[in-house]
Amino acid sequence: MSYCLNPNCTNPQNPAGTKFCLTCGSKVRLKERYRTVQPLGQGGFGRTFLAVDEDKPSHPPCVIKQFFPQAQGTSTVQKAAQLFTQEAVRLDELGKHPQIPELLAYFCQDNHQYLVQEFIEGEDLAQELARKGVFTEAQIRDVLNNLLPVLQFVHQHHVIHRDIKPENIIRRNRDKQLFLVDFGASKVATGTALARTGTVIGSVGYVAPEQSIGKAVFASDIYSLGVTCIHLLTGIHPFDLFDVNQGVWVWRQRLKNPVSDRVAKILDKMLVSATNQRYQSVAEILQDLESQTPVAKVKSVKPPPPASAPMKPQPNSPQYGKGLDKELADLKSEFLQPPTSKSNPPKSTPPTKGSANTQKTKSQMDRELEEIKSQFLEE
Repeated sequence: MSYCLNPNCTNPQNPAGTKFCLTCGSKVRLKERYRTVQPLGQGGFGRTFLAVDEDKPSHPPCVIKQFFPQAQGTSTVQKAAQLFTQEAVRLDELGKHPQIPELLAYFCQDNHQYLVQEFIEGEDLAQELARKGVFTEAQIRDVLNNLLPVLQFVHQHHVIHRDIKPENIIRRNRDKQLFLVDFGASKVATGTALARTGTVIGSVGYVAPEQSIGKAVFASDIYSLGVTCIHLLTGIHPFDLFDVNQGVWVWRQRLKNPVSDRVAKILDKMLVSATNQRYQSVAEILQDLESQTPVAKVKSVKPPPPASAPMKPQPNSPQYGKGLDKELADLKSEFLQPPTSKSNPPKSTPPTKGSANTQKTKSQMDRELEEIKSQFLEE
């Protein structure tokens, strides 16, 4: 299908391969290259479409953003146009990061501004929450570990995103990598810009207190990411997680899955209203996460108990005496019988003159062995 991008067209759907809209006659392809397939969504500043790049042989998918402000008034439209152009500039600077969509083109056609960027096939975290249910602590750790380096990269380029929320975090189907999208509300954070009150931009419920009065700082993104995490943990809108009477977040009481106190403390520090008490940089959060990552539990394996030694017979017991008799007999045979070779067994020889001496020696040895035996048995 080819979708007409003329906002005033009454029937924008056209057959595939159409060059001009059959209803209004507008060009269907942008820059004779990008063919819109279907609408994806519409916000305050414009509309988003899924398209294909027909200039490439594989016709890869891409995303087209059309500047189409809903607000009225000359100054408002001018500000919206400025933000749209600003998004293109930000993507051009930041799109080289592997977890930020790459800017493919930015141009004007038929008095409308267009931005073409890389298509990330997957679902955002709001859709994932609706489909799978609330997140566990392990999943929140994964979100933080996966996304914080991206946010650190953004801040290092002096950019404040200003609209971090579940809808602007996409998990790519292919490798489950998280992408930070929609830089339409981003702001360059120079020294003078940070000191100057600016336009109030952001999604209600996720905006940090200082950002709600037009004074966003880097820690404002940290606050919004913290709100995103507690929303994913509870499945409850931030409006219902903040006690306006006490001015505190009450998200712990609404948990459906347990969260360790260590991770809860990290989230609480991300959510502090006073910016000077909140995390000042992404690096601080990463350090706390790394130091507080639980060590995998290793099942202790105890060595087997040593084999019990046989009980030593007590002296004067029958077993003791029998064992001693056997040992003495073996000792006696070793003295009286010379060693023989297994291959040449000894031949029987007639008695010699020394037989008497041998008998004498044997009798003497018997007496000595009896004395040894008596000494053992007396113990």
